Amino acid sequence: MRFTKMHGAGNDYVYVDCFREPMPDNPAELARSISDRHFGVGSDGLVLICPSEKADARMRMFNADGSEAEMCGNAIRCVAKYLFERGIAHRPTVQIETGRGILTLELETAEGVVQRVRVDMGEPILEPDRVPTTLPGNPAFGGAAANVPLRLAERTIEVTCVSMGNPHCVTFVEQLDDTWVHQIGRQVETNPHFPRRTNAEFVQILSHEEVRMRVWERGAGETLACGTGACAVCVAGAITGRTGRRLTVHLLGGDLEIHWAADNHVYMSGPAVEVFEGVWKRK
Repeated sequence: MRFTKMHGAGNDYVYVDCFREPMPDNPAELARSISDRHFGVGSDGLVLICPSEKADARMRMFNADGSEAEMCGNAIRCVAKYLFERGIAHRPTVQIETGRGILTLELETAEGVVQRVRVDMGEPILEPDRVPTTLPGNPAFGGAAANVPLRLAERTIEVTCVSMGNPHCVTFVEQLDDTWVHQIGRQVETNPHFPRRTNAEFVQILSHEEVRMRVWERGAGETLACGTGACAVCVAGAITGRTGRRLTVHLLGGDLEIHWAADNHVYMSGPAVEVFEGVWKRK
């Protein structure tokens, strides 16, 4: 089975072209084995690039633990790059079917190579039962679960919950450190208030237009970047008055530019990088 390793701001996945390769019999098991950083290729997960009856392609994304996720903002930029450079959809605007719906992506190219991709991530979801979370809505923020307490094993933190097609729990902190991500993030992911688990973002505000973020991703642990998480942070910052609606998000793997526009859609711009190709021997 041929594969391509790509990353968006360090958020790396193994991509399989199911236009040319047969669909894996057990993609969850494949994701677990191929993602292993010691005995496999090494990645945050597996992405299948599949034919679609509704769009230029369909993206299916599996976390490193084998669980299937609805959406990944960094992965979808890499899928758009793959479609363009492999001639599957060689045009500056492509549409990709995801668990979030069909998303439109605009490609910035130079000499036939995609450098950056702008994604219309759609409208954020703020109703608690649709995130989903059982945390209560806050009347001060239109019923969104914003600035609400979340009880953990040894402390209570204040969080804001947003879905970008997948669930996010955002915590604004004075200073980012490993404790927030590796200890608190793990607890937030599996907290009973999140029936489908959640991604956990920890954010240090640098200015009204700039933040630093680290993320504990559902099913993967800490990753170098999370595109949907960066979008959720922009929305959470804006509705709670901490930031504006245009935001540069500094992540461990690079920067993403986020804009929550007047049409209520969130737009994300960032890099898409191919690392290498290879062949996985089927077991």
